[in-house]
Amino acid sequence: MRLIQRAFWFLRHGETDWNAQGLSQGNVDIPLNANGLAQAARAADMLRGRGIMTIVASPLSRAHDTARIAATPLGLEVELDEGLREVSFGSHEGQPMSDWFNDWVAGHFTPPDAEPFMDLRTRAVAAVNRALAKPAPVLVVAHGALFRALRAEMGLEPNVRTANAMPFFCEPGAPEWSLTPAG
Repeated sequence: MRLIQRAFWFLRHGETDWNAQGLSQGNVDIPLNANGLAQAARAADMLRGRGIMTIVASPLSRAHDTARIAATPLGLEVELDEGLREVSFGSHEGQPMSDWFNDWVAGHFTPPDAEPFMDLRTRAVAAVNRALAKPAPVLVVAHGALFRALRAEMGLEPNVRTANAMPFFCEPGAPEWSLTPAG
C-alpha cells in the first residue's frame, strides 16, 4: 500500500517528561507536561486560518490532548485512529534512546516484543490513508517514530527527529514529498 498523493498537515504531540529525559515512550501512555501543553497551544495558534476540516489523532493521551488543544480554536472534533498509535518498543520502552534506535529505523534490529519499523510503516500509511479519505485539509496528530515511518514512505530521510508540537505541511512531489513547517 502506498501513501495517497494528497497534501495534509502533521503534528507530533507536545513534550512529555519522558521526552525531556530522552526515554523511549512507545505505547506507554505518558501525558503531556506543562511545556507540552504550552507547545500544543502554540501549535493551535499556528494552525488557525489553514482551513483544516478534519483532525485525526492517535488515542494515546499525549497525542489526543495535543489534538484537542489544536481543535478547540478551529471548532472541530477529534477523531481517533488506533493505527496512529506510537510504535511498541517492547522491552525498550522506558529505556534511554540510544544506538539501538538508529538500527531499528534501518531495519537491522528490533527490540524483543517490539514492532519492526517496516510493520510500523505499513500501519502508518494505512492510518494516514484513512484520514486522507475524510474532508480536507486533514490534520494528523501522532508521534515521532510514526512520522519517521511516514517520512520513509515519502521518499525522505526517515531518521530525523521531529520537534514536539511543530505543525508540518506535507505535500506530495516527485521524487519525494516536501515538508514545510508552519510559521
